[in-house]
Amino acid sequence: MNEFINAPELLAPAGDRERFDKALYFGADAIYVGGAEFGMRTAPTNFSFEELTDAVQAAHKKNVKVYLTCNTVPRNNELDRLPSFIAKARDAQVDALIISDLGTMRTAKKVAPDVDIHVSTQAGITNYETANVFYDLGAKRIVTARELSLDDIAEMRAKIPMDMEIECFVHGAMCMSFSGRCLISNYLAGRDANRGDCAQPCRWKYHLMEETRPGEYFPIIEDDNGTYLMNSRDMCMIEHIPELISAGISSFKIEGRAKSAYYTAVITNAYRAAIDAFMKCENKSDFVLPQWISEEVRKVSYRQYCTGFYYGRPQDNAEMYYEGGYRREWNVVAEVIKTENGRLYGFQRNRFFDGDELEVMQKGAEPFTVKVSDLRDSKDEPIENAPHPMMNFSFKCDNIISDGAILRKKM
Repeated sequence: MNEFINAPELLAPAGDRERFDKALYFGADAIYVGGAEFGMRTAPTNFSFEELTDAVQAAHKKNVKVYLTCNTVPRNNELDRLPSFIAKARDAQVDALIISDLGTMRTAKKVAPDVDIHVSTQAGITNYETANVFYDLGAKRIVTARELSLDDIAEMRAKIPMDMEIECFVHGAMCMSFSGRCLISNYLAGRDANRGDCAQPCRWKYHLMEETRPGEYFPIIEDDNGTYLMNSRDMCMIEHIPELISAGISSFKIEGRAKSAYYTAVITNAYRAAIDAFMKCENKSDFVLPQWISEEVRKVSYRQYCTGFYYGRPQDNAEMYYEGGYRREWNVVAEVIKTENGRLYGFQRNRFFDGDELEVMQKGAEPFTVKVSDLRDSKDEPIENAPHPMMNFSFKCDNIISDGAILRKKM
């Protein structure tokens, strides 16, 4: 593996402006978003070009970059709209376009020659020769296929130009198909996964039926919850920051433009803290991730975690996850507006009660608990609980808590 290099970029997802602002506040170095079309996620709200322009301006004021997804493979009837889309992205001053299609890449070079091109994971880049071809075509960065090991990435880093960046997913959902190129959703639900509309049939339950016994369904593995043949675990590499950096990865990418603003905040904050802790460690070979950072990634909704393909092919269990849905142990209940004169002021996200113990999540800091006491509404009237979404409240609090901090409660 390569020697330790500079701190990697932390790249966070944002499906709308609320999630964008959370990524910005909690320490992302760059944020990737989608527009109204040509992106691989249609479920999030995504950004109009007016919203994108405002978001880019806000990010650039904090020296944070913004990358726009343009990574579907356009069909003939869409090509007429592509130059205009890229021109508007250029005018919004995005820092890069994430592209998987060669025709789209050529159009981008013509229409927006000064905007960097990042080659999407959808291109399935698994070797240094392919990376070099994309470099020769003008790509600034490649997003590797998820099927690569750390050794594969280190070898690639050694055999491509030093000014070509390598971006890799380090956290989030894994697709059961090679580099996310899956047709199951299209076949079963008529929703094209490769055009941002995946119905996630890999998460569905499946049973076996013998052809002479129609209507008789047998679970392939008998389980109270059913059988999940293709349901992959989520990736989590927060315990392996030194190895990721040593492999020569330029950008740590968090998956999840369709996830909640709370998820974006927590996971961005955790990886920011992990990277910063490692970079500040004088003897990097002795680095140990602080326990509180490791615990943070389990305070969101998540599937069982794994390390994907980074340490070789997962042949023993194929990283299958035999449970339906997500694990969820914490609820976000409020966000902090300010603390002053011995009181905390905030607005509600989920119901909580006077007397509850809440955990405070602040940017880059270990969480701690506060007890709700003398809970009052916006009119300063005593209340037993905060039942209404977005309602303003206050309660006694002797701690100084930063504006934008998140309050959460164990379920």
